[in-house]
Amino acid sequence: MTKLRVAVIFGGRSGEHEVSLRSAASIIRAMDKSKYEILPIAITKEGRWLSPADSTKLLPQDVLSDLGQPIALLPDPTTAALVRFDGELRAIRQEKVDVFFPVLHGPYGEDGTIQGLFEMANVPYVGCGVLASALGMDKDVMKRLFREVG
Repeated sequence: MTKLRVAVIFGGRSGEHEVSLRSAASIIRAMDKSKYEILPIAITKEGRWLSPADSTKLLPQDVLSDLGQPIALLPDPTTAALVRFDGELRAIRQEKVDVFFPVLHGPYGEDGTIQGLFEMANVPYVGCGVLASALGMDKDVMKRLFREVG
């Protein structure tokens, strides 16, 4: 049976960076490794996307077994895939991802930003879409919307 390839994206530029790291570790621990190939993708506090090899350095040691080989995510709509690089950062092979699992908290993660990127790249992802995410982050707008519709 072929495993479903899941890219777990965590960290990010928000003040909730560390919370996201803990959430990702919990999710990765809970995922059935016999069914899923997990590809960890961290985003630094500065917004830099890291390869899975570098991403694993941010996770607890007990989370790191059986996570797959190092690859990097290119949020490029023409590839809609992960790309494997050689030691000199030359793209050598594209890797298919079956689904992206964002575990980002706060701005750039729960506000529709990452969801918009997934939509532009035309890749499947876990969670709410752009509009629902954006509305959910703006409590004032959400409350007014609820009042309006009764």
